[in-house]
Amino acid sequence: MTVTRAPRPDLLAVAGLCHTYGAGAVATVAIDDLDFEVGQGEFLSIVGPSGCGKTTLLRCVSGLQHPTAGTVTLHGEAISDVPEGMALVFQDYARSLFPWMSVSSNVEFPLSRLRLPRSERRERIGESLAAVRLDAAADKYPWQLSGGMQQRVAIARALAYRPEVLLMDEPFASVDAQTRADLEDLVLDVWRRFSVTILFVTHDIDESVYLSDRVLVLSRSPASVVADIPVGLPRPRDQIETKSADGFVRLRAEVARLIRPARGAETAGTSI
Repeated sequence: MTVTRAPRPDLLAVAGLCHTYGAGAVATVAIDDLDFEVGQGEFLSIVGPSGCGKTTLLRCVSGLQHPTAGTVTLHGEAISDVPEGMALVFQDYARSLFPWMSVSSNVEFPLSRLRLPRSERRERIGESLAAVRLDAAADKYPWQLSGGMQQRVAIARALAYRPEVLLMDEPFASVDAQTRADLEDLVLDVWRRFSVTILFVTHDIDESVYLSDRVLVLSRSPASVVADIPVGLPRPRDQIETKSADGFVRLRAEVARLIRPARGAETAGTSI
């Protein structure tokens, strides 16, 4: 079935964003004059060469780091701290979970700031664990789970917060290829079911095209926008059918050429 999902009006806007580490002779410009917008309900992937400033960008967008210049706005309001409607999932899932807490307690942890009734907290925990297919692991501890399952706990914790925007920083970089494919499909299912807006940073070109409505390609450091590519592949997507389609292969090659222009088309299909 061919299904397309049109994003709603712009939710998040990045304008003239710059960030420099240090000052004077030792200053390092990480990102330089970035401009882009994200529509409500959209899935945007961000790719670029290693060390180009993707994580710095995500930290500035989240409010964890204040940019040197420029603005990030959510619903037209400038972000100066982590907004209540935003949640983050990082690559290092093992360090983001509390090993002495059960899975359900890890998922519940960020809900404490919302002052929800216990019944609603329980409902959110159950729904979020069900969404990532970890219902049966609620009473286990993170160290009893595989890497892929631990990352699913981190995703469930973010979902329990009911974010409007979900930021994901290379969340699948530390798992094997099969687990990565399973987690990609899991995130697409979660995105559809919870109607959340996702900004997804990845080194993997195939992953960026497979998941997204748009792929934002960044230059080498200091990062600037090289291209903003609409994907336009039909949904729902399938690991075999989608990735073997002519449109997917063409887009993958286009992104690869933009990231490694000197090497051209021979880089198509590689991970960056």
